[in-house]
Amino acid sequence: MIRVLLVDDQALIRGGFRALLDAEDDIEVVAEAADGEEGAAAAAAHRPDVALIDIQMPVADGIEATRRIAADPELAGVHVVMLTNYGFDEYVFNALRAGATGFLVKDIEPADLVHSVRVAARGDALLAPSITRTLISEFVAAPPSAGVSTHLAELTNREREVVALVARGLSNAEIAGHMVISPLTAKTHVSRAMVKLHARDRAQLVVFAFESGLVKPRGGERSH
Repeated sequence: MIRVLLVDDQALIRGGFRALLDAEDDIEVVAEAADGEEGAAAAAAHRPDVALIDIQMPVADGIEATRRIAADPELAGVHVVMLTNYGFDEYVFNALRAGATGFLVKDIEPADLVHSVRVAARGDALLAPSITRTLISEFVAAPPSAGVSTHLAELTNREREVVALVARGLSNAEIAGHMVISPLTAKTHVSRAMVKLHARDRAQLVVFAFESGLVKPRGGERSH
């Protein structure tokens, strides 16, 4: 059973999402919260598999809630997915930096919401190629910082290639096909890169790839 926490200051949004998710045999909403402070506390109390958290809320926003959850080693199994009204923006990128797995727009289709919760529960990043293009063109065009460059030096050439492919939205199986290696080897490279970069999940590998310059803009957008 996938256990879900809903964090949103709008009761109507929480109620709608709860109704959709609780209707599934393999998903259960275990708690709700109306602000980021309550959300972080609820995550600690209930240890959900997935936390759906609104970005803009009173008391503490979704980014702060995500940061608190990511900072608690006992909540390493909580996959945070940000909720937004506006699609991708800088707030979402900051949330990914803070430790979010990905993001969803609130007007998502019901079937897509359910699918996304299952994807997040597996630990996969909810970042489509179109989103990674936006990241590249709008938020990570600046030169990499010294700290990011230091971490980049810790990766082998193979691991750098794998991280770049993760950032382009490829699954482990697709990475294996691209690099002509086994899926298990691809998974091992991804896991080792995550350990070296202290990344909670694949989404943080994506952010690192952009900030380090492993993935660079080419004409503003890319197709994958």
